[in-house]
Amino acid sequence: MGTLKITKKHHKHLNNPFPSTPKSLPFIQGRLIFNSQTVPSNKIFSVGKDFQLLWSIKNGGSLSIYHQSQPTKTLWSTIPGQAFVTAALCETEVEESRGSFAIKDRNVYLLCDHQTIEDIRVISEPDHHFDQFNDLSSGNTSFAQKNVLKDTQFPALMITGWLISDRRKKRHQESGIYKDTQFATRGPPTCARYWVLFDQKNNNQIGFQVRVGPPNFEFQQRISPTPLERRRRLRWKLGKIRRRKLGWFRFVTRSRGFVAGSSSSEEEMEMKAADLTEFNRICITYSSEGNERFYGFGEQFSHMDFKGKRVPIFVQEQGIGRGDQPITFAANLVSYRAGGDWSTTYAPSPFYMTSKMRSLYLEGYDYSVFDMTRHDKVQIQIQSNSVQGRILNGNSPSEIIENYTENIGRPPELPKWIISGAVVGMQGGTEAVRRVWDELKHHAVPISAFWLQDWVGQRETMIGSQLWWNWEVDTTRYHGWQQLIKDLGAKNIKVMTYCNPCLAPTDKKPNRRRNLFEEAKKLDILVKDKCGEPYMVPNTAFDVGMLDLTHPDTAAWFKQILQEMVDDGVKGWMADFGEGLPVDVTLYSGEDPISAHNRYPELWAQINREFMEEWKSARAGKEREDPEEALVFFMRAGFRDSPKWGMLFWEGDQMVSWQANDGIKSSVVGLLSSGISGYAFNHSDIGGYCAVNLPFIKYHRSEELLMRWMELNAFTTVFRTHEGNKPSCNSQFYSNHKTLSHFARCAKLYKAWYFYRTQLVKEAAQKGLPVCRHLFIHYPNDRNVHSLSYHQFLIGTEILVVPALDKGKKNVKAYFPEGETCSWKHIWSGKLFKEHGSEAWVEAPIGYPPVFIKAGSTVGETFVDNLRNFGIL
Repeated sequence: MGTLKITKKHHKHLNNPFPSTPKSLPFIQGRLIFNSQTVPSNKIFSVGKDFQLLWSIKNGGSLSIYHQSQPTKTLWSTIPGQAFVTAALCETEVEESRGSFAIKDRNVYLLCDHQTIEDIRVISEPDHHFDQFNDLSSGNTSFAQKNVLKDTQFPALMITGWLISDRRKKRHQESGIYKDTQFATRGPPTCARYWVLFDQKNNNQIGFQVRVGPPNFEFQQRISPTPLERRRRLRWKLGKIRRRKLGWFRFVTRSRGFVAGSSSSEEEMEMKAADLTEFNRICITYSSEGNERFYGFGEQFSHMDFKGKRVPIFVQEQGIGRGDQPITFAANLVSYRAGGDWSTTYAPSPFYMTSKMRSLYLEGYDYSVFDMTRHDKVQIQIQSNSVQGRILNGNSPSEIIENYTENIGRPPELPKWIISGAVVGMQGGTEAVRRVWDELKHHAVPISAFWLQDWVGQRETMIGSQLWWNWEVDTTRYHGWQQLIKDLGAKNIKVMTYCNPCLAPTDKKPNRRRNLFEEAKKLDILVKDKCGEPYMVPNTAFDVGMLDLTHPDTAAWFKQILQEMVDDGVKGWMADFGEGLPVDVTLYSGEDPISAHNRYPELWAQINREFMEEWKSARAGKEREDPEEALVFFMRAGFRDSPKWGMLFWEGDQMVSWQANDGIKSSVVGLLSSGISGYAFNHSDIGGYCAVNLPFIKYHRSEELLMRWMELNAFTTVFRTHEGNKPSCNSQFYSNHKTLSHFARCAKLYKAWYFYRTQLVKEAAQKGLPVCRHLFIHYPNDRNVHSLSYHQFLIGTEILVVPALDKGKKNVKAYFPEGETCSWKHIWSGKLFKEHGSEAWVEAPIGYPPVFIKAGSTVGETFVDNLRNFGIL
């Protein structure tokens, strides 16, 4: 039975400007039943040496996990009397358009929403108890021993039982995103065996695994109704008898409620049992407190707290506008769902931590949805029949981040040169670079690098000037390339370039030396379509081939391209894209492209990182240890483990606007949410990227916006400019004396805390803590902090930044958190703010961003001294 439908919308140019939220499986709820003959009444089970699980039969049965060091703090618990594992078989539709994806759940053919517990036991080693569950692998009898147990730490705790369907009529939500979806209720009763395994991974992490077997249509056990259900059933039967006597009884065969999209006939809903071979959804449900705040989920741009929301975890384009109007309207109108919404992001992660110091993350790469719309519970829906993850223990947000990144990985220390001054992003060729360089020298701007994304040359297309995606220098545009690099290098200024994992046909490029698209095609290392031909991926005005990063020959071939670039003297590059792998490609590995889609940006980062490490190890003597010779790359797409492979991230393509979902404010939210999720080094394009110049909708970067963005990014890990997609429409740092002077001032602001930045970079490499931090990380007990979003943030622990992010605004409201012993000192006026847990309005004229240091702090005073030495205080 086909349960996946893929619809391509690449070339649909007149669309609904207000697309509905993709329909999704609703919150599944069912009963928990336990076998009193085999399951103890109440018992504490040890899970490894540091964790314990409490089983209680009170109110219908529940599980609670806690760390032995804090037996009163519950890390994870189920809802008494309610199923914590359920399963379904759904039809899924994926709509795809130029890197944007909408995943919709349609017909639900099977639903096992009730759960039994037959046994709970501690397993000291793999034994016969696992043998009986080999059939859960749908025919692969070695699954339990080879695939599941290879990473299991013993002793482990195993819970086994059945998932059962209830053929009685169910009512589900009939409005909102669920209104057109219906559950099949005909056919035989269904059940499936399941097991849940808990094992200690380290002192602060407990692993969990859930596996659901194939549907079983011969199960005869029925679910016993509760007394309330018996009374309701009796009233319904009596009412039916009365209606029959009145002559207007009508039997309805279809349930009301949940199947997305088209109206399927009853015959279509009645699938043959032989077709229903495997579940493709697992739901894990557990308790939450009503006032519990949820943070993380990767790089999110619209919200910090996700209580009350459903968060999909799928890598994709963030969108143009993401709900900000009128641009989202226009983007959706001309390109299907191009506007995105509050949840679309380049770098999601199936990880969160809460204000109650609870934390969990999923392993693997399957599509998942975290549903926190209920006040007392959470449900994770995973597109698979198995799932693995970990529950984290920690007494503070910083401790949880450290425990989390200990497992997923942390970035290496950044080369000091990349964080020592401005990274000047510009285009135009050799003469343009030299001209701007002269102007920057005149204004004494501290420069670390020139980032030249158009090093490959530009071509004119129907939407304007675009890069040639053929990763070699265009010697016409950048004549004297090596001499330019040498001249800049003599002043300790590096050159950075651009690449991505896609290749464009270059038959019409006049001065190319290599045709990388044809080389990759000949080597058979491009992703393929269903016919075995290179899959041509639509990208704006041209189509491209995409590297198959699962092919064993791809990495070596692309590293050779990077080597040629570095041989010219290049020291860094933007490793762009990675979020757009189509979900209907054929990969060399043969893996499911939907799961591979989330893994692709990690593979892309891994190739770049491996090259960097191989290059470093190949160097000898003094040069090998010279930090000025180290390489760096930065990227925007990512997933859970990207901090392990990526060195530095940037936030992608914000609008050149003041708006909240996709403008300057969203860049702060993305910075802070990604920091909580393990992305220790992140930053945004100064001034934003995406400008729009339509007849009735114009987004041009104003001078004020550019200058405020400079002030903001002077307090991020990297201080880098970007001309944007339409440079002539945007104010640039080199536009006039005013912008150049302000750029110089902000670059010196950035330079003034370089000494502290190097400390924080080292700490990030060792502990995973971000350079820029939401106040929640250090003040989790202050409830006022929980509601902060883009309003303010910390640099480490010693500097508090309250950016001015509204047009024309000359003051901001600062909040000074509870739990601090020091006063906060305003760097410009020297005024002390001693009352903790209080707000104050602070003047914020352009050039004087509201920044505070801890009074008496060595870091703070050194920062202020440096500002004086630079002549800006």
